Amino acid sequence: MSIGELLAATVPMVRTLNLEYLETTPEKAVLVLPDRSEYRNHVGGPHAGAMFTLGESASGAIVLAAFGEQLSRAVPLPVHAEIAFKKIALGPVTATATLGRPATEVVAELDAGKRPEFPVAVAIRREDGAVTTEMTVVWTLRPNG
Repeated sequence: MSIGELLAATVPMVRTLNLEYLETTPEKAVLVLPDRSEYRNHVGGPHAGAMFTLGESASGAIVLAAFGEQLSRAVPLPVHAEIAFKKIALGPVTATATLGRPATEVVAELDAGKRPEFPVAVAIRREDGAVTTEMTVVWTLRPNG
C-alpha cells in the first residue's frame, strides 16, 4: 500500500477533499487538490481551509516517507504551522513539500533520546506555476513510552 493509499484509508479529510498523491518520497511529496465548486471560496478559488489541509497533508506524506521506519518507536506529530497566501489560487492546485533538515540529523536526535523537531516547507502552485501559498509545518517525532 502506498503512502497516499494509506492516508486516504486512515484520514477521512483526505478522502473528503479527494487529494491526489502524485509523489511521496523521503525527498519530496507532491499532492493535488482538484478544482471542485464545493471547495471554492468567495473569489472562486480553493477555500483557505482546503489549502491548509492540502499543505498539511503534503507535509505529513513526506514525514511518513522519510521517517516511516521510526514508527515503532516514535509518533510523528505536527507542532505548529504558518501559512501565507501570496496570490489568488484558481483551478486545481499542487502542493510540494520538502524537509527542512536532513532526515539523518532528525533520526540521530531520536537515537540520542531527544524529541526532535524539524520544519517541512510547502509551496502550493496553480497550473501556471505561480506560487499562491507558502506554508511551513514544524513536526516532531515523539518517542513512545
